[in-house]
Amino acid sequence: MAIPQADIERLRREFRVALHDHWVFYLVEGIILVVLGVAAIILPPVATLAATIVFGWLFLISGVVGLTTTLRTRRLPGFWWALASAILGIAVGVMLILSPVRGAISLTFLLIAFFFVEGIVSIMFALDHRKDLPGGWGWMLASGIVDLGLGGLILAGLPGSAIWALGLLVGINLTFGGVALIAMALQAQRIDGTAQIAS
Repeated sequence: MAIPQADIERLRREFRVALHDHWVFYLVEGIILVVLGVAAIILPPVATLAATIVFGWLFLISGVVGLTTTLRTRRLPGFWWALASAILGIAVGVMLILSPVRGAISLTFLLIAFFFVEGIVSIMFALDHRKDLPGGWGWMLASGIVDLGLGGLILAGLPGSAIWALGLLVGINLTFGGVALIAMALQAQRIDGTAQIAS
């Protein structure tokens, strides 16, 4: 069922007015993210440990919730798989929280594997679609090569790279996310907040 064009336009106007009304919140959130991101880039070992502990708590909480749900639904199919998954989540969470340095090394190996897989997939995609995407396949190829280079750089730097790699990438991500929010907030400030919303 298609949505009437008038409803789409009304929703767009409501969204624009809401953005204008709350642009300060987006600006503050963006500034906080940039500050945290720059701090993580300047002090990547601290950011690496903090990220590892956060991941640990996420695994632990999801494992406990999964275990509770699994035990309440023990008659459903897949009980043993769900139970094993919940126990594994709890174990990984406890390990990351109690031993964040060792956990950071494990997460760094996952990061390396991600970069290698992502790089190979991007390169294969680019080569496979170079005729379909004549203007863009080169960028995809370059992205894949950069991914492989980053994975190789982190791998070659082990075990020392485990101290900075995760924190640095978290910092870069926070910084770019914060800049994007700041840009959106400044643009939202210019929206006409007095625009009438048709009922």
